[in-house]
Amino acid sequence: MTIPDYQHLMLPIALLMRDGREHTAKELASILGQQLRLSEDELHELLPSGGTLVFVSRVSWAITYMYKAGLIERPVRGKCIITQRGKDVLAENPAAINNALLRRFPEFREFMARSASATDPAPDQLQTIVNSEHQLTPEEILESSYQNLRETLAQDLLERVKQASPQFFEQLVIKLLVAMGYGGSLKDAGEAVGRSGDGGIDGIIKEDKLGLDAIYIQAKRWEGTVGRPTVQAFTGSIMGQRANKGVFITTSQFTQDAKDYVRLINQKIVLIDGEQLAQLMIDYNVGVSEMVSYVVKRIDQDYFTED
Repeated sequence: MTIPDYQHLMLPIALLMRDGREHTAKELASILGQQLRLSEDELHELLPSGGTLVFVSRVSWAITYMYKAGLIERPVRGKCIITQRGKDVLAENPAAINNALLRRFPEFREFMARSASATDPAPDQLQTIVNSEHQLTPEEILESSYQNLRETLAQDLLERVKQASPQFFEQLVIKLLVAMGYGGSLKDAGEAVGRSGDGGIDGIIKEDKLGLDAIYIQAKRWEGTVGRPTVQAFTGSIMGQRANKGVFITTSQFTQDAKDYVRLINQKIVLIDGEQLAQLMIDYNVGVSEMVSYVVKRIDQDYFTED
């Protein structure tokens, strides 16, 4: 099954807490994961940033929202317990506990009003948030918005690269490889990649700053799909140099046959298509500049621990 959204987790969490005992979010997530029969992949699925488990995040937000509505209280650090209001809600035998139900309570309405005022989204952003409310936590909305912005940026980047001259593309590849830690210096990398070679080899670059190994490069600003014969010819050229490592960079795509081929051979050949190229440019700040930066913070629990 798919991981339930945070609102669908509220009622199961409240039912687990009606025993009147103190619980941790980690404990509740563990029990709920078993009850919902989530697979190992689902339990370990991460948000796009890679720093938070999706399921644990949704359990935590479900707890937070019920806490803001007064259904749950936090008597000590890291633990929560159901309140009399929470018990009263469960006594109504509700079909679900969700944001609509929580809006019955003034504390929750005030919390939601403060959140909306603090973000002050534009009308189109507000509509997106409203439409996503039943599926996404605030953290997921932030992640999703970031990924959408990044995807649009990657598409724009790739279009600019395709429109650039072959010489510009060559310099772009040099700067990207150096930013990733290859080639030693820009001067070294420029001299290496700038020399045309035989059999489809566009250059040779150091694997590290000490030059302990060499990587052969082919960089093509192509429109058509790159198939196995082209990749195979590049591999043959590398073998002719008694080398084992190569990078094939293109602004287009590779066929599945080409991808399967590089997995079967002894040489280590990395294929970087247009989409991956754009993503690497973003990751290593090549051709992009920072517009604004947001730091998402959370409570430092250790700070509030009193000896």
